[in-house]
Amino acid sequence: IAFAETAAQLALTKKIKEIESLAASPYPDTGRTVGEELTHRIATIGENLSLRRLVCQEVSRGCVASYIHMQGKIGVLVGLDSDGDHEKLMELGRKLAMHVAASAPPYLDRESVSKEDLERERSILVEQARASGKPDNIIDKMVEGRLSKFYAENCFLEQPFIMDPDQKVGKLVEQTAKQMQTKIRVVGFKRYVLGEGLQKREDDFAEEVAKAAKG
Repeated sequence: IAFAETAAQLALTKKIKEIESLAASPYPDTGRTVGEELTHRIATIGENLSLRRLVCQEVSRGCVASYIHMQGKIGVLVGLDSDGDHEKLMELGRKLAMHVAASAPPYLDRESVSKEDLERERSILVEQARASGKPDNIIDKMVEGRLSKFYAENCFLEQPFIMDPDQKVGKLVEQTAKQMQTKIRVVGFKRYVLGEGLQKREDDFAEEVAKAAKG
């Protein structure tokens, strides 16, 4: 934990955004690089460790709020662009980060949904609508209605706020900005879950082994 915290602080201070660059950076007070220090820790602790992921959330003004859940099992960063009161922005940012931790939205807003993801979702909804036997003009309306539901479920700013499900996240930001007499824009968010991605690797490896056995 101490190594991870030191490496993260190093990345933050030197604005390092790639794992390779972090591994090659000097580790404080050791004469070793971060990568060499990690190797030293592996030998000391007796457990395999790796520098696996690194992410940065930046704003030109405003704040980056954070939230750590379940003693480090989930970590969230939320960036807010605003010239409003820093303390109040941090308070809002922490609430939004808690929402991200709980709801895990894949996208920030509608514009953040990739063309590929949108087309894939649309094709699924079209097939479902066609199965109803309705005419094409009705199918188009059904698909658009269901796409709105897709956005509401998957876009951060359109999700119901966890602390007040009657209010959408975007409306909460608008209301807070109005109360602060300023403008607030959610720049982005990052969400990390402990072990995320490792299970997929294990599944892929198991699949490869199974294919090799059949071959």
